[in-house]
Amino acid sequence: MSIVVKTLSEQAYEIIRDRILANDMLPSKPLRQDALSKGLGVSKIPLREALTRLEHDGLLISHPNRGFLVRPLTVAEAEDVFRLRILIEPDAAAEACKEADDELRAMVESTFRKFEGMSGGASAGVSVNRDFHLALTASPQRGVTQDILEKLHLLSERYVRKHLEPPHREVNALSEHQQIFDAWMARDAKTVKKLIKEHTKGVLDDLRQQLQA
Repeated sequence: MSIVVKTLSEQAYEIIRDRILANDMLPSKPLRQDALSKGLGVSKIPLREALTRLEHDGLLISHPNRGFLVRPLTVAEAEDVFRLRILIEPDAAAEACKEADDELRAMVESTFRKFEGMSGGASAGVSVNRDFHLALTASPQRGVTQDILEKLHLLSERYVRKHLEPPHREVNALSEHQQIFDAWMARDAKTVKKLIKEHTKGVLDDLRQQLQA
């Protein structure tokens, strides 16, 4: 295994990204770059590179006179992101379950077992949810599709965290993921497609109510 050396910009990017995804940074509030630079122990140049990358990811927005701000959660963005997932993800997972080799099947099972054994509330669920969904669609034949889904899941993550706030949601999520996992491992492409579409539409329906409240 090779040693991966990360630049200061990459390290800053990952730390700030994780804080945004954990909702530790308030939406629409200007980021204090001086405080961030000092807290992370990096100069302003790698910090700005990290912030620009996060803006490109869709997690930050920038204004000429206000600097960088965390993008707020909105019904419009949830509709956009989850509708795209509904269009792409069910078919991708259905195809992947038919083609999967032993290595991919082992990866899917491993990520599901992590989800199954999660503890610690919504944060724990969100931390493995994206890995599980992306494992279901992994395919060397559809690299572009997987790249698009990775971007969509990055944008989804704060919404998934919001969705899991009500206590009963974790139990429901585990039950739905169990059904998806069972169908995927059985290579039942038709059922996989149906279940993922229903699951994603259900999350979007719940988010509409939560974000409009």
